[in-house]
Amino acid sequence: MYHLTVRDHIMIAHSFSSPTFGPAQALHGATYVVDVTFYRQTLDDDDLVVDIGAASTALSAALAEFNLRNLDDNPAMAGRNTTTEFMAGEIFNRLQQAIADGRLGAGAAGLCRMGVQLSESHIAWAGYEAEL
Repeated sequence: MYHLTVRDHIMIAHSFSSPTFGPAQALHGATYVVDVTFYRQTLDDDDLVVDIGAASTALSAALAEFNLRNLDDNPAMAGRNTTTEFMAGEIFNRLQQAIADGRLGAGAAGLCRMGVQLSESHIAWAGYEAEL
């Protein structure tokens, strides 16, 4: 299987609403390195998995809603713990929609799987991946 990964980052603030999180229940910040990997069985007519520029632009657009924001203020996330895992799924959903809308080009129709990984540090990361 062929794959291509693009990378960006976001800086967010958030808090958690469960004793599970201990001191992280209080408002705090996080910087995530965001990697998105696109997969396909065969290359497109231009021998690409997906256009790197289009993928990078789509990732940047998906992250813009969250970057330099307090996620606690985002009405779409009300009542949710915006964990690293949760955020990986949210970014996945936005990129899946970008693919469906044609924002990654016609060749992206051949993508079969995508994975989103958010790295909090060099020792901790989480992600979400699924078939497209």
